Amino acid sequence: MELNNVKETQVLIVGAGPSGLALACDLARRGVRALVVEKSAALFPGSRGKGIQPRTREVLDDLGVGDAVREHGGPAPVGMIWKEGERQGEHDIFRRAAPTEAEPYGEPWMMPQWRTQEILLRRLRELGGEVLFSAALTGLSQDDDGVTARLTTGEVRASYLVAADGGRSTVRRALGITMEGETVDPKPTLVADVRIAEAALDRLNWHIFLTGAGMLTLCPLPGTADFQLVAQFEEGAPDTAPEAVRALVAARTHLGEGDVTEVRWSSEFKPRAALADRFREGRVFLAGDAAHVHSPAGGQGLNTSVQDAYNLGWKLGQVLRHGAPAALLDTYEQERRPVAAEMLGLSTRIHRGEQERGAAAQQLGLGYREGPLASGRAGLLESGDRAPDGTAGKGRRLFDLFRGPHFTLLAVGTDTPIPSHDGPLLRTFRTDTAGAYGRGLFLVRPDGYIGWAGEDTSGLTEYAAGLGLDLNFA
Repeated sequence: MELNNVKETQVLIVGAGPSGLALACDLARRGVRALVVEKSAALFPGSRGKGIQPRTREVLDDLGVGDAVREHGGPAPVGMIWKEGERQGEHDIFRRAAPTEAEPYGEPWMMPQWRTQEILLRRLRELGGEVLFSAALTGLSQDDDGVTARLTTGEVRASYLVAADGGRSTVRRALGITMEGETVDPKPTLVADVRIAEAALDRLNWHIFLTGAGMLTLCPLPGTADFQLVAQFEEGAPDTAPEAVRALVAARTHLGEGDVTEVRWSSEFKPRAALADRFREGRVFLAGDAAHVHSPAGGQGLNTSVQDAYNLGWKLGQVLRHGAPAALLDTYEQERRPVAAEMLGLSTRIHRGEQERGAAAQQLGLGYREGPLASGRAGLLESGDRAPDGTAGKGRRLFDLFRGPHFTLLAVGTDTPIPSHDGPLLRTFRTDTAGAYGRGLFLVRPDGYIGWAGEDTSGLTEYAAGLGLDLNFA
């Protein structure tokens, strides 16, 4: 609605990147009024964050875009080393694991960032949301009741504002929040999306060309006719003009300039790792690259960003829609900043060759055991752990039961009485066995982590009340 020419909403999201769009989708399905504003005239056009880790695939599936991700993406190709125009053999840089009952996605998935954003925007529109493009933030102020944002299109008044506007975040700078970091590699890097003549190079491998002038890679992007080009330089700013990109390919590979039929997008950067000193200032939150910037080598940036949104979305929903105490929002920084710091360290070590892309990069082992919302343990799991998948009978999976904006109370191998409930905020389910859980009661948060665990219901009602969840065991 608008009041005195000021647009009003519950949550204003600045930035239509992966984190902003994922948050907007999550809020929309919770009935929270949110507005996404983007300073550019359209979505980001490049492939930059192309790797989707197994945990993020679970998140995207829960947000209702799992089928689209499967349709438009594909497994990461195995590397092929080239030297002086000759193939030297394959080299796989990824850990690939077969899907299991508890972990349905075993290997990284690849899809260009522009496609991920396109899919999320389509989902947001299905949920009744929209993005206001060509709307740049010029200033903001906040008080006890909300935030007033000044945009090039007018003013917006919101209960909360989320900065998802990237590593050079205008919001972060306006708040005076510092971002400490380091240059991971002083060598400048060029990244581009190019098309290669079909007869010149196959799309079966991630092609890695080793030359004295520096490494150049060409990775086929599933679901497109494009390759992502990445090239390192010893010094100086790379020339991103199409003719310079074509000349670069000809100089470092066996391909000719004419084999590059199109340069669709190009950019240059220096790999950097940085972490904001806090993720919140009053009613304003930082998410995604606005809060942490990663080297692309670890494939963690987009994934950590989407999971920021996934953590924050349900908490905003509980406070704005279901009467949870505002203190619940404090747990966003308490839970997500340590994870971001851990993933930054991993990305940096992978970039420097100090660690391989192993199980840690898949993000399935991340959790919040030491966080403020973890309470108790039961069976094989502790509160704060990721809630595993498993069979739920009648052709269903546990993830099918968890999918949606609700909490799930799961009773495994126990006769402890629990209410039968299947509503918008809580669902309950009883099963004789779930292999990765063991015996006990587990309250699964809307973001797929175990909030509370126990052998009986002692303390559960009080715990749930702190989340705005009323459990009636009468």
